[in-house]
Amino acid sequence: MKRKTSPRALVPAMACVLCLTAGTPRLAAQRGAPPSAEAAAPIDLTGTWVSVVSEDWRHRMMTPRPGDFESVPLNGEGRSTADAWDLDADNANGLQCKAFGVGGIIRQPGRVRIGWADGNTLELDFDAGTQTRLLHFDDAAAAPDELTWQGHSVAEWRRPPQGRGGNPRAQIGNSTGPIAPGGGGRGTRGGPAPDIGQLNAGGALTVTTTHFREGYLRKNGVPYSENASITEHFHRLPTHPNGDEWLLVVTVIEDPAYLNGPFYTSTHFKREPDDANFNPTPCRTAPPPEGGAPEPPGR
Repeated sequence: MKRKTSPRALVPAMACVLCLTAGTPRLAAQRGAPPSAEAAAPIDLTGTWVSVVSEDWRHRMMTPRPGDFESVPLNGEGRSTADAWDLDADNANGLQCKAFGVGGIIRQPGRVRIGWADGNTLELDFDAGTQTRLLHFDDAAAAPDELTWQGHSVAEWRRPPQGRGGNPRAQIGNSTGPIAPGGGGRGTRGGPAPDIGQLNAGGALTVTTTHFREGYLRKNGVPYSENASITEHFHRLPTHPNGDEWLLVVTVIEDPAYLNGPFYTSTHFKREPDDANFNPTPCRTAPPPEGGAPEPPGR
């Protein structure tokens, strides 16, 4: 004979079900909430880093002579625009920061202080030109209405897939970008040569910047336009045996207005123990040395 369940007996069971059900959306929301970019960071970029200039010295530590465009793939319009550079006109028109915009700031000698403005915004303060960049990990972050020197940067952590057969060298040119071309085009000068396998294993920060003003790739008027494509890849290099910590920034600039092809640079920084030597200075370009530029091959 089948026993009938008393309605009164169902009340505790139903109450228990309702209790569990009521908590489910909250638990699901908590479990499904993505971690902040700071919490998800595969590498630590925070701290104060000083640029180590052991390549492209004459293009970075001083103002190159007019016409010194070595290693920059300028097209005809780019050469004409660079040849017309006038430092006095820039200063008179309040354009002193053209060499300190997003296309050139990473190559300026000096220091960059990196820290989290909030969980999804990385802040880079440069003492050269007293410039600040904000790297937004939130795609919904609004771009400025007006073009600015540093533009609007969207950042993303990247962990590269393994190459064929697990060979890390097969990853060159994949979504993490080219690995350590030289300061003006090739090689790995300027810091310790990275082991490509270790370099990729830690992931990378990829940054794409838009909404910027036109500026200079070098202080002697080598131009980039406001329609250029600027992508950067930030890598932590393996700690040196002596304890030094290194940061490598690979930059790729493409600009059909002024360049024949992509312009690659690799810039090295070494971490400092604190920001005691961080010394903000205004945008200023020293006059170039007198005399003509060395004639580059094939010009």
